[in-house]
Amino acid sequence: MSKTSSKYSIKSFIREVVIFVTVLFIASYALNLYRAPKLDSDTLPHIKAKLIDGTTFDSSTIGDKPLLINFWGTWCPVCAQEASNIESVSKRYRVITVAVNSGSDEKIREWMRDKGISYPVINDSRGSLAEDFKVSIYPTIFIYDSRGKLKFTETGYSTTAGLLARMRMAK
Repeated sequence: MSKTSSKYSIKSFIREVVIFVTVLFIASYALNLYRAPKLDSDTLPHIKAKLIDGTTFDSSTIGDKPLLINFWGTWCPVCAQEASNIESVSKRYRVITVAVNSGSDEKIREWMRDKGISYPVINDSRGSLAEDFKVSIYPTIFIYDSRGKLKFTETGYSTTAGLLARMRMAK
């Protein structure tokens, strides 16, 4: 094989990979837009709820920092895969998670211990908070900026890098 045909095949391969990744990104973005819940307002609603650790979360006290709200379930395999990503983000940013239809506080705490997770959790045992946010796909993430305006909605698996980038943009 000559150097010219070798360079051409490497160049063609790289071009094909770039095209594939671009198409995959666009398709993923379009699917996310289609699946994202359509909220009545882009303003963070007032949420006051007891966390499974016994403390209270009050959205009116988040201050001037962005907030990530993650709806998930102990029964959701994708949520389990994403849990460590949410944990990483919670070490740097304000995160509140909502365990939907996941059983008792103790069952959720046990699930979290097994996964090495410590982020704050609201037990939405009846799914009423998820219903308020029109969540029907799990996991679903809402990212609000420091003024309480919705900036991003993600459905399905999200990477740590993608979440951190969105949180930085939401400042």
